[in-house]
Amino acid sequence: MKIFRTKQELQQELSGIRKENKVITLVPTMGALHEGHLSLINYAKPSTDVTICSIFVNPTQFNDPKDLEKYPRPIENDIALLESVGCDILFLPSVEEMYPENDPQWQIDLGDLDRIWEGEHRPGHFQGVTQIVYKLFDLVKPNQACFGQKDFQQVMVIQRMLEIKNLDIKLLICPIVRNEKGLALSSRNARLTEAGKENALTLIKSLRYIKDNLDNKSVEELLEEAKAIIASNPEVELEYLSICETKSLSPVTKLEEGKRYVGLIAAWVENVRLIDNILLSH
Repeated sequence: MKIFRTKQELQQELSGIRKENKVITLVPTMGALHEGHLSLINYAKPSTDVTICSIFVNPTQFNDPKDLEKYPRPIENDIALLESVGCDILFLPSVEEMYPENDPQWQIDLGDLDRIWEGEHRPGHFQGVTQIVYKLFDLVKPNQACFGQKDFQQVMVIQRMLEIKNLDIKLLICPIVRNEKGLALSSRNARLTEAGKENALTLIKSLRYIKDNLDNKSVEELLEEAKAIIASNPEVELEYLSICETKSLSPVTKLEEGKRYVGLIAAWVENVRLIDNILLSH
């Protein structure tokens, strides 16, 4: 695996690859990699010639400077993991490299996607996400980019950005990777005790209840009963639970035949905020 730390070095490498008309897939990450991230590389592999993973802890998407400071950076381990799944290139830039002095202000009209669910909880977060992803897209000019379904709203935000900026990049959405009990893999899980991980299963339990009963209950009943599952576990504090239309993430009150929906949830377990989702079709 080749490692580049500057835009210039990476561009030099990519100019040769492009001359050979190879398919380039970008997997943007903030590091602290786990099986979920590695599944993105593996998911992209059958349809690509060159896989580029970027690791960059992006300051503009953190609301709290303490969170940015605390964010884990186990770079040696990350490199070993990427090598283990045959990643071709790692781009590992500094903050100065990605945000030079006099960098223009970034603002993109994401509509409600910027204001609801995760957007409401973390104001400005998705502006920061789109800013860095656009910088990476502009630099790498990939044919494809791979993101995880785990951050479903983020994927919809990237999709919206691709439309606004008219970028010809195919978005690959990798299914959520779960442990054997069903817990969605996340770097935040490391902050949970074993008991906390058990309690966190209440999130997927409530989402699966919605999926299993989609055809015989109303949206109101589904949400009421799924929330009751959460409420039955005093160790889990619900932030939101909703059934939404997939693209706009607008909450729905009625399901229509042939349409695609997603169940979204955010909750707190042991002072750790967890998110999860499940795709629903009616």
